[in-house]
Amino acid sequence: MKTASLILDKDYKISQVDPRVYGSFIEHLGRAVYTGIYEPGHPSADENGLRRDVLELVRRLGVPVVRYPGGNFVSGFKWEDSVGKDRPARLDLAWKTTEPNSFGLHEFVDWCKKAGTSPMYAINLGTRGALEAKEVVEYCNHASGTFLSDLRIKNGAKDPFGIKLWCLGNEMDGPWQMGSKTAYEYGRAANEAAKMMKWVDDSIETVACGSSSSGMPTFGDWEYTMLSECYDNVDYVSLHRYYGNPHNDTDDFLASTMDLDEFIRTVACICDSVKGKKHSKKQVNLSLDEWNVWYHSHADDQKIHKNEPWGTALHLLEDVYNFEDALLVGLMLITILKNADRVKVACMAQLVNVIAPIMTREKGGAWAQTIYYPLMQASLFGRGTSLKPIIECEKRDTAHYTDVPDIDAAAVLNDDGALIVFAVNRSLSEDSALALDLRAFGDLRMLSHSVLHHDDMKAVNTEQNPDNVLPREITPDYNDGKVILPAASWNVIRFEKA
Repeated sequence: MKTASLILDKDYKISQVDPRVYGSFIEHLGRAVYTGIYEPGHPSADENGLRRDVLELVRRLGVPVVRYPGGNFVSGFKWEDSVGKDRPARLDLAWKTTEPNSFGLHEFVDWCKKAGTSPMYAINLGTRGALEAKEVVEYCNHASGTFLSDLRIKNGAKDPFGIKLWCLGNEMDGPWQMGSKTAYEYGRAANEAAKMMKWVDDSIETVACGSSSSGMPTFGDWEYTMLSECYDNVDYVSLHRYYGNPHNDTDDFLASTMDLDEFIRTVACICDSVKGKKHSKKQVNLSLDEWNVWYHSHADDQKIHKNEPWGTALHLLEDVYNFEDALLVGLMLITILKNADRVKVACMAQLVNVIAPIMTREKGGAWAQTIYYPLMQASLFGRGTSLKPIIECEKRDTAHYTDVPDIDAAAVLNDDGALIVFAVNRSLSEDSALALDLRAFGDLRMLSHSVLHHDDMKAVNTEQNPDNVLPREITPDYNDGKVILPAASWNVIRFEKA
């Protein structure tokens, strides 16, 4: 058995954790909306066609914010198509499907209320501009007395929606994006849109598009150039990051969060460089509003697009997640918590069916995939103050990373004084005895130790066997100041004052 140590101190604070880091994402893509959250005629559907079985699984996650309606989809989207009675069907060039617009803005706001979450609304800055951005804020958030606010009332919503968080487009440096732009073009568009949107409602916050990926040739210069144009009117810069294991190298796959940590720190540095250039007192923070594992479904997606062009609610991006994916998701959550001083919003992409923790079958059941559980536990217990962990453990090299620690961990001090440790043992073959130095907290009692582990790294959950990969409570054992982290495991360890 390996040994490791973790030192925590209540005075070594990183930041208060913004609950919005446990957010998610619903795009008009595949079956995320249609036969995902919305399926009129389903046995569990309510009077508005919203699936109650899915709502229950979403409520258990406790996601505070859900980004909508895209994603690549949003760059060709007319928000007006999604309100009122007469809604046109449109070709969606992003995913080569047909969008019926039968589920739209009002339905999504209603769904958010029932799911116990809040909308994070994305505007189209690809094929549209500042005027349309201003108009949708007015429609959503202005009380009454104008054509657009009165139109919302006419469409059935007397009270304003009060949407507070707005994305200024999506991945605008990507050549796959409708209306893609240079950094300067986008920065100017984002500035004018954000300015006019805040003139309508000065309580909102805006998220500017960072580069689509750190692998893009535009990365770095994109953030600096676009922020130089819109810094004063935006509050966050978006980051998107997906990982995969197509070469079946689990050690290297589980080391991927070394890259995520570097990505976050680099973008934060660029934000601060623009802050310095402008002699600004304002800090722009980060919105990691797309993150997940994504690679399982690529070959299937190509076949579907070839065989079913312009269909609706196609089975796109339906990754079936295994146990090792859940470990990587846990490691990504740990990385987010360790960067809580800059990452204030994060959205697992996506929520239902499309690279998602929740899966459904049309006219059938809904179940939780393996990746559901780390997100649920982090959301449930990871509220409060993120503490700086001092970890000593063995390190090793993988195919793409050096000095990868066997143990990664984050800690959150809840407002009620409870201390939560989230830890992953990356070692695939050896348990680790983790010595916890918690002397700064006085006498503590271990409340619980939850372990997510499976002997088969490729184990999955299915509709027929939804509990195959499931966290289990083990008998708390803290008498000698150590806890055992099983090989290849996600752990949630909870303490309270003795």
